[in-house]
Amino acid sequence: MSERTDAPETGHRTDARSNQLEPLSPSEGVKMYIQHRQPDWSEKSVQNNRYRLKKFVAWCGEEEIENLNHLTGRNLHRYRTWRGQDIAKITLVNELRSLRKFLEWCASVDAVEKGLREKVLIPDVSEGDEAKDIHIKPERAKTILEHLNQFSYASRQHVVAAILWHTGIRLGTLRALDVSDFDSDEPCLEVRHRPDSETPLKNGEAAERSIYVGEHYKQVVSDYIDHNRDDVTDDYGREPLITSEQGRLSEGAVRTTVYRLTQPCTYGECPHDKAPTTCEYTNYANVSECPSSLSPHAIRRGSITAHLREGTPTEVVSDRMNVSAAVLDKHYDERTEREKMRVRRELLEGP
Repeated sequence: MSERTDAPETGHRTDARSNQLEPLSPSEGVKMYIQHRQPDWSEKSVQNNRYRLKKFVAWCGEEEIENLNHLTGRNLHRYRTWRGQDIAKITLVNELRSLRKFLEWCASVDAVEKGLREKVLIPDVSEGDEAKDIHIKPERAKTILEHLNQFSYASRQHVVAAILWHTGIRLGTLRALDVSDFDSDEPCLEVRHRPDSETPLKNGEAAERSIYVGEHYKQVVSDYIDHNRDDVTDDYGREPLITSEQGRLSEGAVRTTVYRLTQPCTYGECPHDKAPTTCEYTNYANVSECPSSLSPHAIRRGSITAHLREGTPTEVVSDRMNVSAAVLDKHYDERTEREKMRVRRELLEGP
């Protein structure tokens, strides 16, 4: 009888090819991979890949796969099926793409068979699925802001949520703001590219602009600066607008703040039948895993869409949010064709 080469349920290989590989655990493999790629990646890319691959490592632990040498195509199929049950298709696609690149690196250090990456099957997604992901609805954003206005007025959380929603700026742009960038007379925020002091803008000097914030948010920001902002400077002697006791708030801390603010239990009832006192998603380290929590980018996408639905001309949104018209249409505009038509009709017919 011929030798059986199918992996058993735990994924352990018994064929001769595995003898040519060098043992490496999933957790150690991911750690080495991140260290290898870190010099070439932005901080955001490091965080994204670490988060995506953490899910794979956790699954390996559940399946008792302690050595990457033992991975098979069947294992990867099971992981794809398991992971795809709880997340949006585009999120699954991004995670599987990261896994593919990880396995390619693993092959280069003799941890898995060469070509194993090809057994990670990527689901087909339409251009619309890939371009437009989750975004916050205006009514939800307003509910969150009303709750903050009543119970946490002019707090750091209030200012973070208010600026992100009202202006639609990127997380990195919010973090780059200094106290001196806030002009209460206009009132507006001056966005500046300062790469030499670790607050670059995504599009460099082309992203520099002044953003009108309105009278209400002017007062919120002013009261935050006067009463609740930590009186600190960063490593370059600048006075950050959004701070912690240690200095300028990190991107990770801003992201966690938004994840927490968008959890329904912070302003209402939990839709997942969880009790806030015992729910694992209320822990600081797990807030991003709450099925209802949203990222800062979801706030940006929702803000852009809301501006467009309210009839704000595309060129105005493009300038305010620092995004080209083409990218805006492909990646951010969630309106239906009928909604676009109604906005055009109102502009053509006038008041």
